[in-house]
Amino acid sequence: MLKEERQQTILSEVELHNRILLTDIADALDVSIDTVRRDVKELDAENKLKKVHGGAISLGFTSSSVRSDNIYRLEQKRKIAEKALDLLKPGGVIFVDGGTTCSELARLIPANLELTCFTHSLPVATELLSKTGLTVIMVGGQVSSESQTAIGANAIHNLSEIKVDYSFIGTGYVDSYYGLTEFDWDIVQVKKAIIKSSKKTVLLSISEKLNSQHRYKSCDINAINTMITELNPENKLLDSFRNHDIRIL
Repeated sequence: MLKEERQQTILSEVELHNRILLTDIADALDVSIDTVRRDVKELDAENKLKKVHGGAISLGFTSSSVRSDNIYRLEQKRKIAEKALDLLKPGGVIFVDGGTTCSELARLIPANLELTCFTHSLPVATELLSKTGLTVIMVGGQVSSESQTAIGANAIHNLSEIKVDYSFIGTGYVDSYYGLTEFDWDIVQVKKAIIKSSKKTVLLSISEKLNSQHRYKSCDINAINTMITELNPENKLLDSFRNHDIRIL
């Protein structure tokens, strides 16, 4: 495989999943980790992604200040966020996860809608704070420099003491059989706590993530009450999810 092809594959993977591991890409491309590391270093120098220890993250995932130019599949994510707005009711209590799709939901929430919004994401909190009708509560803990979300024991403890009407969560990988998975153990533990703290959990995911999986499981697919993609709910790509007790929007 040519260098240009390798680097395009790396960019596609990091844009889709927000974060990647060098070892995963090296296995997928059947090249050495050193080769992938050099590619990632070059892409970082060209400001196409951000190199981190053991992997890379997308520019749209690292900062809310680079929104429109760097967020992958922004139009699809905006469509998902627009569908999610229909679930919001005045006086409700919700949790909004980190990630670019959840940040888009936070941006689109009407400013005058009276809601109590919990989040562990700094970019999401920043979006929510501009809404005059919202009460914004930050779930604290150790802050991940990569995801800009609170992780660790303190965040998990704080989540155990709340119960929200809806949590709106993202995921790196989703499969109708394996459920929701990630490669980051700390993120998975917080995700489990978010789901446990929710009366209903809503997954926001672009369709490109369907039928993908990674190491650590956040939950079975049946732990999700509603799954929202940019697709028409009757699209055949969603057929395997229809066998489960989840609502598809």
